[in-house]
Amino acid sequence: MKRTLTITLLGLMAVLSVSAQALQQPSISKENDRAETMPGVDQVLDRFVNAIGGQAANKKITSRVTRATIEIPAASLSGPVEIYAKYPDKFFTIATIENVGEFKSGYDGKTGWSLDPQNGLRELSGIELVQTKRRGEIHGLLDLKKNFSRMEVKGKDKVSGRDVYIVEAVPPEGTAQKLYFDTESGLLVRWDIVTVTPQGDFPLTNYFEDYREVGGVKLAFSVRFESAAGSYTIKLQEVKHNVAIDDAKFNKPS
Repeated sequence: MKRTLTITLLGLMAVLSVSAQALQQPSISKENDRAETMPGVDQVLDRFVNAIGGQAANKKITSRVTRATIEIPAASLSGPVEIYAKYPDKFFTIATIENVGEFKSGYDGKTGWSLDPQNGLRELSGIELVQTKRRGEIHGLLDLKKNFSRMEVKGKDKVSGRDVYIVEAVPPEGTAQKLYFDTESGLLVRWDIVTVTPQGDFPLTNYFEDYREVGGVKLAFSVRFESAAGSYTIKLQEVKHNVAIDDAKFNKPS
């Protein structure tokens, strides 16, 4: 169980960094829909940035403090989660699972680290460090292409009964990912990733649901994870923007 929870919490920042702001947008083109012509990746990503509030609104946010809960139904476990993020890429996460322990992770701008009951305190390196840094980029969604060597629209599918465009994204390191954007709203509604953990590569599917407005932008207040180890959900309870956060919050523990 501790192994499953360790992997679970490693995906937490990935989720919250893409629990993005959403505003309804018109469909790209009815002519495109009729002809089944796929839009270019730039068109899909531009609509996504507009859907999450646009460049200007997002860049006004320089810090974010989030309080949430994690729910693991199969194990009848839950607990509080706190996430602190600060421009450009600092973050700190702590989740407390009753009868299991605390799971912490952070990035201070140079050093990435994690602390959990199974693995103890670790300083991250390699692909794991790269993935951790990207999760903490508070404006990372505004230019997704910079993190990938190639992005391509591969076709259409359905997620939760809604039409989506599938974008295949190949990073300079690691395994190809798939992002699913709602054809009507432009929102990112699913993201398939492979998270690097001490136990090995771990495929993880993230579903983004229940969007709500917070300070002019919208966030997915429910993020559901599906994996071979089981499913769990992160539910946001409170989000505050532009809160003063001491840089010491992000430092690796002594």
